[in-house]
Amino acid sequence: MKLAIVLPVLDEADHVVPRLQALASLRARGVRVVVVDGGSSDDTAAQAAPLADEVLMAPRGRSSQMNAGACAAASAGADVLMFLHADTRLPEQADELIGLALAAGADWGRFDVRIEGAHPLLPMVAAMMNLRSRLTGIATGDQALFVRRRLFESVGGFPEQPLMEDVALSARLRQVSTPACLRPCVTTSGRRWDRHGLWRTIFLMWRLRMAYALGADPRTLALRYGYRPRSAAALAIMAKAPVPGLAKTRLAPLLGKAGAARAQRGFILRTVATARAAALGSVTLWCAPDSGHRLFVLMRQRLGMHVRDQPGGDLGQRMLTAMQVHFEANPDLPWIVIGTDAPVLTPGMLQQAADALNSSDAVVVPAEDGGYVLLGLRRPLPDAFRDVPWSTAEVMQVTRERLREGGWRWQELPMLWDVDEPADWLRWCSVAKAELADQTEPSGRPGPPGPADR
Repeated sequence: MKLAIVLPVLDEADHVVPRLQALASLRARGVRVVVVDGGSSDDTAAQAAPLADEVLMAPRGRSSQMNAGACAAASAGADVLMFLHADTRLPEQADELIGLALAAGADWGRFDVRIEGAHPLLPMVAAMMNLRSRLTGIATGDQALFVRRRLFESVGGFPEQPLMEDVALSARLRQVSTPACLRPCVTTSGRRWDRHGLWRTIFLMWRLRMAYALGADPRTLALRYGYRPRSAAALAIMAKAPVPGLAKTRLAPLLGKAGAARAQRGFILRTVATARAAALGSVTLWCAPDSGHRLFVLMRQRLGMHVRDQPGGDLGQRMLTAMQVHFEANPDLPWIVIGTDAPVLTPGMLQQAADALNSSDAVVVPAEDGGYVLLGLRRPLPDAFRDVPWSTAEVMQVTRERLREGGWRWQELPMLWDVDEPADWLRWCSVAKAELADQTEPSGRPGPPGPADR
């Protein structure tokens, strides 16, 4: 049995290290641990990296995160999957218990649960959860559901819904076979019961389950449960074709013209992968000098990317056109523009930017060189792109003045850096090597160019 544990996380920096340390003995016995970050605003992913076999990014939401983790585990050869919440601890020898259940003929199953918390009635709550699960054949996420990979794939994985995804998957699996209900307990945190009150939480969960059984929309139920929905925004990527002598010319003294073009190709691929992983909404690739380059053609054909030609004029005029095209078609949908020069930009940062536009008119990610890596707007602001001294250290300051003059409320996210000069390239190579060493690249995002590309 090749078992993989998929652990979805979001803003778990205070808890992820001890949770993963508790899995060390399983890893030592060959169990693969895959951590899937849903765009944390803290350093969850960085803390998890040394303690997991794989750390990857996926759009926020347990369904999408666990499906992404299952896909990565399958690619690594796992034939049994376990889905473990970040606040749940496994019993000793969990892998052996699963192996025995599968050897006895089970195709999927779950553990009994024990709830750890302050309220004296939490053991009763756990006992009722376990009894209900046995009677209905439905497992909850707190019970560490495990399943043969081929069966998981045959039923379509977790449905893309923000709540009750475990109930929906169990219902699909139950149509194939009954679950193995293992009596050794996993231990899950009772912090929700302690924080919101035991009886209030029990009644809420029963109401939500009843409403779901009667056909209520899982998205509506998720909001009642306190789930933070994924923010939507259209994303524009301003990309220059990877043509020698045209792209990343300031890197040419170090890499040569062809090497600089290969670096630009890698940056485009990484930026597109980051944008797709963030899953904010539509992504448009604005191409310069036009969309005829073979890389852009392949992206349109193979990835279904929406590509458009950049218009003439300076960078401001080109971004202004992209903004106007978006808001003319989608006046109520926030818009975010990025370039391809900041490979340190992550899906989580894009999700944070989209979240910021729920409460602010604009969001900016400043760059160390005085420009910005990202600009997001809730409505058109043409002055943000007119008469700006592009490619100077004054860009961010001018942008702030334009926002202030317009009476806009804006948020500034942590500063990043982009790759323009040879020193930036060397810095990026160091970061990318560290990423590979920590095995945080299996999400499919390109790593640093190899020696032949330099």
